[in-house]
Amino acid sequence: MLRSLSWSLNKQPFLVAYNMGDDLGDEWWIHAEGSGGSEEEGPKEEEVKKRKKKPQGKRKSVEEEEEEKEEEEEERQQRPKKKKKNSTEPPAKAKKKKTVDLTESAIEQEKDEVQTEGVKKKKMRKTESVTQQAKDAGGAEGVKTKKRRRKRITAVLAASEEQAGSPADLQQVLKAHLSLTHSVIEQEELALHDASFLTCNDLTHTLSSYMKQVCPKWAKLQKRHTLKRSLVIIIACSSALRALELIKQLVVFKGEAKILKLFARHIKVEEQMQLLNKIVAHIGVGTPARIAELIQKDGLSLEALKYVVLDWNWRDQKSRRMVDIPEVKPEMLKMLETGILQRCRNGDTKIGLF
Repeated sequence: MLRSLSWSLNKQPFLVAYNMGDDLGDEWWIHAEGSGGSEEEGPKEEEVKKRKKKPQGKRKSVEEEEEEKEEEEEERQQRPKKKKKNSTEPPAKAKKKKTVDLTESAIEQEKDEVQTEGVKKKKMRKTESVTQQAKDAGGAEGVKTKKRRRKRITAVLAASEEQAGSPADLQQVLKAHLSLTHSVIEQEELALHDASFLTCNDLTHTLSSYMKQVCPKWAKLQKRHTLKRSLVIIIACSSALRALELIKQLVVFKGEAKILKLFARHIKVEEQMQLLNKIVAHIGVGTPARIAELIQKDGLSLEALKYVVLDWNWRDQKSRRMVDIPEVKPEMLKMLETGILQRCRNGDTKIGLF
C-alpha cells in the first residue's frame, strides 16, 4: 500500500490529492511535491512558501489607491513618447518613377554641358585666330595694339609751357560762350575789340609793377574819385586766398587808396554793401561770383570804373588757370556780362590780363 502511494506521488501527484481529499494536511502536500522529480514543480513550492511567509496586512484605503494611480499616470506622462511611423509612405512604384526622372534630368544636363563646352571651344578658337591676325598685322605695320589712355587736363596743363595771356585768348572764350547763350546781333554788340584791352603781363611783373605800367597817373585818379558805392579798379581772381595775396602785393602801388575785400569767405554781402555806402573805396579785390552779386543787388556801381584786371596767368596747385577751373570760368563770364562788356565797348573801361 505504501509503495503504491509513493509511486503514485512521484508519477501522478494530482490524482492522489484528488483521491485522498482533504484528509491529508498541507505539510504532507508540500513534502509530496518536493519529492517529485519534475523540474516544473520547484517554483510552485517557492510561491506557496512566500504566501505563507507573507503576513496578511490590512487592506489599502481608497485614498492610497488613488494616490498610487496618480503616481503611475505621472510616470507614464514623463516617459518619452515613441515616434509613430508615417503610415502614408509612398509606394515603391512612385520611388522608381522619381529615380527614373532624376536619371533622365542628369543625362539632359550632361548633354547641355557638352554642347556649351563645344561652343566655348569654338569661340576661343575664333578669338585666338583674330588675336594672332592682329599681332601679325601689327608686327608687319609696326603699330602698337595697346589702348592709349586719355590724358587728364591737369597733365596736359602741367606738360604745356606757361605762356602769357593775350586779348585773343579772352576773345575766343567770350565768343564760344556768347554763341551758346546769345543771338548773332547780341554777340556783335558784346564782342571786344583790341582797343578795349590794356597791355598784358609778360610774366615778369608783380601786381604793383604791372599796375604802375598800366596806370601811370594813379595818384591823380585816386584824388578825383569821390563817389561812394563805386570803385576805380576791380581785380578778379580765382579764390579768397589768392585775393589776400594780391592785396599784399598792392601795398607799393595803392598809396593812400582804400582797398576792399570782395569775396564770400567770412564776409556777408550785406556787410560789404554797407561798407561801400559808408566810405569812398578805390580798389576792390575778390572773386567773380561775389563781384557779380554786388553789381546785381545794386551794392556796387560801375559809374567810376576805369580798369578791370583779371588774374589770368596765375596757376593753382593743379596747374590750372582762372579759365581752366570749371567753377570759376562761368562766374567770370557772368561778371563781365553785368555791364562791364558794354562799358568796354563804349571806351569807358579797359580790361587787363595780369
